[in-house]
Amino acid sequence: AGMSHEEEAEMQISELELLSSMFPEEEEFSVTDQLALAELKHYVENQPAELPSSRVQFTLRVKAEVPPASMVEFSMACALPLKYPTVPPEITVRSPSLSRSQQFQLNSELRRFLEQQSPGEPCVLRARQWLQEQAAAYVGREPSPPPSAPLQPQGTTFTRLWIYSHHIYNKHKRKSILDWAKELSLSGFCMPGKPGVVCVEGLQSSCEEFWSRVRRLTWKRILIRHREDVSLEGGGHAEIQSQRKFSPLEEKCFDAHGARGNHMDLGQLYRFLEEKGCADIFQMYFGVGGH
Repeated sequence: AGMSHEEEAEMQISELELLSSMFPEEEEFSVTDQLALAELKHYVENQPAELPSSRVQFTLRVKAEVPPASMVEFSMACALPLKYPTVPPEITVRSPSLSRSQQFQLNSELRRFLEQQSPGEPCVLRARQWLQEQAAAYVGREPSPPPSAPLQPQGTTFTRLWIYSHHIYNKHKRKSILDWAKELSLSGFCMPGKPGVVCVEGLQSSCEEFWSRVRRLTWKRILIRHREDVSLEGGGHAEIQSQRKFSPLEEKCFDAHGARGNHMDLGQLYRFLEEKGCADIFQMYFGVGGH
């Protein structure tokens, strides 16, 4: 007989606990969605009738030795389906040291490897070890052939990033967010307080530059909750403007009355997003409908 949902959930939790004891540093192992983890624990402890609504997602960072260039860093973005470990985990490996095609090959091989594991056996650590052993073969594998056609100019993708932070109070950070968005021609908004929400939209390369600067600041916790990418025909100014849903980035303070300005009124945030046609994002952030 197969495993019960309870057994699967218990195995997921014990594997996550093992990972966090092996990799106590946030740089090495971080759970992307605390809400899903809390739901899973609640399910195991109370065994309610309904199953958890979202999958636990986490990231493992792996350094692997690649001779002669020494250390290469990879990130493994993992999602555990509710039926894991009866079904394989979903894992995507990324690294700045890999070309697109290398990354694609590596992930297809990894998927094959995961499908060969015996069902019912936790295999995230095995996947991590597999990556460390295989890494060298991929990083050095093939120099990219010289492009025959001219490469498309950068910036033919329009991106919108939805960033979630545990809180944003610091004046210096708030100023940096506004300044950088202006410098990089990004529109969007920043909702300071707890939680902190930042949305930026514009050329993909500008959004990525913004994110790499923001995440270097010290945060208790910050992550990209959702990302939208739209391919543009030509990437001209008018076409970019037509994709924007927001005005140039500004702070939005949805003050909760009398809450010392710390906790924002999420109902107002919901209505603001609804006006912009982004109501579904609210659910990604807070796991609930607005109103």
